[in-house]
Amino acid sequence: MSQSDFIAYFGYGSLVNRATHRTDIVDAAPAHLVGWRRRWMPRANNAVYDVAILSVTKDRASKTDGLLVIDHAHNLPAIDEREGDYIRTTITTNDIAHEANLPPDCPIYVYEIPEEPGLSFGSQRILRSYLDAVLQGFLAEHGEAAVRRFVEETEAFEIGLLDDRDDPMYRRNVSLSGNEQALIDDVLSHLPIVRQ
Repeated sequence: MSQSDFIAYFGYGSLVNRATHRTDIVDAAPAHLVGWRRRWMPRANNAVYDVAILSVTKDRASKTDGLLVIDHAHNLPAIDEREGDYIRTTITTNDIAHEANLPPDCPIYVYEIPEEPGLSFGSQRILRSYLDAVLQGFLAEHGEAAVRRFVEETEAFEIGLLDDRDDPMYRRNVSLSGNEQALIDDVLSHLPIVRQ
């Protein structure tokens, strides 16, 4: 295979959870995105889902935990479709701290949401079934401390949660073990919750 047969992308949300992947990835490794910060953002008024969306924004002082995924280039359209609300942005190896076996000259991407001035959360909340998948991935890849860092370092958690755990709206929802659920519930216990 040639170098052009591969692409890589940095996941900082549900892509950190390997159980949500739907392509035959080549490899993945815990990594950090340097100079970027996670934040919840409001969706546009015409969005299909009336819930907040997770993104990253440039912040020179920040470092974001996540997963660097190496995939086959032919899977890129499927990944773009999965991340359809996002813009695919090219980053470099200087933006990533990792120990993955990255093929030489492999393009690296991150998916982000462009900020829309004046757009507010309104009634939008963070979808609990989505957050369960995200935090399960962080626990598996980076450990309990990263689950706590996720909540501490991600902007706009104060908008609260929409609790859909018993009837998940997130289509790549996951099952939590008793220990996973207890940890996640403890980490999120200070947040306001709206029942579905």
